Amino acid sequence: MKRLPTRIAVLAAIGALVVGVTATPTALASGADQTYLIVYQARAVPSDAAARISAAGGSLVASYDAIGVVVARSSSDTFKANVKSDRRVAAAAATARTAVQLSDDQATDDSSATVNTPATDTDSLSGLQWDMRQIHTPEAHAITGGSSDVVVGDIDTGIDFTHPDLAANVDLANSANCLSGAPVQGLAAQDDNGHGTHTAGTIAAASNGIGIVGVAPNVRIAGIKAGNAAGFFFPEAVICAFMWAGSHHLDVTNNSYFADPWLFNCKNDPEQRAIFAAEQRAIKYAQSQGVVVVAAEGNQADDLAHPTQDETSPDDTVPVVRDITNACAVVPVEVSGVVGVTADGNREIKSFYSSYGSGTVEVIAPGGDSILQLTAAAPNGRVLSTWPASLLTVTCLPARRVVDASGATYCYQQGTSMASPHVAGVAALIASQHPTWSSGAISARITSTADPMACPDTAQYAFFPAVDGGAPQVCTGGTGYNSFNGHGQVNALTAVK
Repeated sequence: MKRLPTRIAVLAAIGALVVGVTATPTALASGADQTYLIVYQARAVPSDAAARISAAGGSLVASYDAIGVVVARSSSDTFKANVKSDRRVAAAAATARTAVQLSDDQATDDSSATVNTPATDTDSLSGLQWDMRQIHTPEAHAITGGSSDVVVGDIDTGIDFTHPDLAANVDLANSANCLSGAPVQGLAAQDDNGHGTHTAGTIAAASNGIGIVGVAPNVRIAGIKAGNAAGFFFPEAVICAFMWAGSHHLDVTNNSYFADPWLFNCKNDPEQRAIFAAEQRAIKYAQSQGVVVVAAEGNQADDLAHPTQDETSPDDTVPVVRDITNACAVVPVEVSGVVGVTADGNREIKSFYSSYGSGTVEVIAPGGDSILQLTAAAPNGRVLSTWPASLLTVTCLPARRVVDASGATYCYQQGTSMASPHVAGVAALIASQHPTWSSGAISARITSTADPMACPDTAQYAFFPAVDGGAPQVCTGGTGYNSFNGHGQVNALTAVK
């Protein structure tokens, strides 16, 4: 997952850009070019933006009028200063040195819609899915496996559209590659990392006798590719992804990554503040269009509500050690309205690596724990899900590979990246049952039906302080809500009863 810390020539495009977005028709030069975000004072892009950007020495890549943000490229050292001379510009920032990387732990025919049809959990590898039994998805599936009227956007490294456990549920029309900052619809969102296929399987692997069964096996899954093959999620891609999800009125998005330039995005820095503002606007836009945004908390074993140090960022160049406070925020999980998810293992305590924090976490869900929570049901502690066959021997370690009798391929992984899609799947089940509910109502249903969990004995985390700064892990709060578990462990059965 995205170096969510330990931190965590694709196929041809088919189609059009998202409504409300314009893009340059020609390829932009590489080399010394840099990508920039330009944030306007108004929540709109001026009609002369392209001309002003060209005059400043740049080229327009994408214009998101609904939030007043433009993606541009330039090789000019004076481009940012030139752009900021326009008084309508609130901020501008280059997006280089701003990625968080993934680590090892890292179109459907509507006429055949299956509206709240039950599903079974008797696929060939279902017996290995301790995570699904832990949150009662088999019992929930006796009530509903979800509806194909519901679409979940998996904002990740893409999806293996040919995987036998996913192909039936893939929604190509709502899939897009956002790496450039402007969306390319369809097959261009093919996964070239593996991480996105894993999260997609947890959400929506079909109940088809093959391999595993996802939390919502009847819903459609759209791949929104914001992470590249190396696992970097640059700001322009993340903004594009949320604008795509919002303008296409997807029901849910899963976000198993960090999207800010630095692991912690500090608003007293002009560059970070500009990028945070642009990303926040995009997330808020998606939420305003009814999208439930679910996000992973991170794997730094850090208290996001009281961070002390960031030694990891920027992790695509040379990290800079800096002292930080809770004025520094993580995107998307610390944007208001986002359903933040911590990870637990089969002993149902917070995973040793999972970050946490009061006000940042809503629920906890299975993400695996290969140290503290090895059990008979989870002998390696990790979560099994789909993986591209072409990448199995490349990006999945040998001991974690599983091949179904049909030849379909799977991989064991752990991380809050694995926890978040469980919650996104439950959101999709709720949306299937209640198609008129708002995103806020669905989020409230997730938290109100979770199983409360008290703070565990934190002595067992003594050997796992925060990765950056070394602060001890401390759980605060009561059984009803605390900084490790939020409102408790998500429960698919009570959510759909």
